[in-house]
Amino acid sequence: MKIAVLSPIAWRTPPEKYGPWEQVASNITEGLVKKGYDVTLFATGDSITKAKLDWVCKLPYELDKENDPKVLEALHISHLMEQAHRFDIIHNHFDFLPLSYSGLIKTPMLTTIHGFSSSKILPVYKKYNASTAYVSISNSDRNNALDYLATIYHGLDSEKFTFRKEKEDYLLYFGRIHPHKGAHAAIEIARKAGFPLKIAGLIQDEAYFNSEIKPYLDNENVHYLGNVGPEVRDRLLGSAKALLHPIYFEEPFGLSVLEAMMCGTPVIAFNRGSMPELIEDEKTGFLPGSILEAVLAVRALSKIKPETCRAQAVKNFSLETMVNAYIEAYKTVIESKTGK
Repeated sequence: MKIAVLSPIAWRTPPEKYGPWEQVASNITEGLVKKGYDVTLFATGDSITKAKLDWVCKLPYELDKENDPKVLEALHISHLMEQAHRFDIIHNHFDFLPLSYSGLIKTPMLTTIHGFSSSKILPVYKKYNASTAYVSISNSDRNNALDYLATIYHGLDSEKFTFRKEKEDYLLYFGRIHPHKGAHAAIEIARKAGFPLKIAGLIQDEAYFNSEIKPYLDNENVHYLGNVGPEVRDRLLGSAKALLHPIYFEEPFGLSVLEAMMCGTPVIAFNRGSMPELIEDEKTGFLPGSILEAVLAVRALSKIKPETCRAQAVKNFSLETMVNAYIEAYKTVIESKTGK
């Protein structure tokens, strides 16, 4: 089986810091290579992989400000589609745009839907619903107008996350700085619970950061550490008493939630979106519905065992489980297309 993995090009695959879709594409690619599959990763030219790397865009468009992102996307997607005949299946991680090629090529395509940025993109998914295969990343993120081949949760390589039983006296917010992700709520929760808060992540909304976050930064009670890479992420997640994840939208997954649990760190997340599918309430974290309930959850953290967080994360969200599920999905799609 020859597999083409189409990754986004906003960031490197895998990302140096932020880039969840690129990270998932990387995890799947490397997992497939480890199992002996012939994989070509279509990503930026600076990407790192043990698969064959094919690229037309040397740098991610978030770094290459001299070029137009839409132009780079068109070049990137067409570069794969013009050689689609070389592959048995295309695994699309590039949202809806590559679907517009699916009726023009013979190679079957499987699309992992990493969430819906807007209801305005649904017409594209609906148009190709009967002719391509969709995988959801959580049951909560499914749209009733679409058919799905499977729900396949993201998986992580547990060896890349250090288990730490002993925790330090701080809470952590780890994610992009945007109103939907609730960094402002994390500050309020930490303050009312009486713990310092460390914040790390990409500033996606500068105005929000300046008005809702920056005024509270004092390097004593609230610290902003920037957009950090894997090594710092591992230490921060593993040493925190808990990850605060007070989201204000129906989040389709949440890699940081899984990463924290892999390190043995419980997660306190608002009970929205996929959170009940990722967190076992009162076993690997808590699912409060308000800031007050989240404060009470912080005070009840002694009930959560780090060993349980790690064990459940490894059991339910391993790289092996995810890759095996995708291999079965590929076989199903190929068989339905070819009749073999």
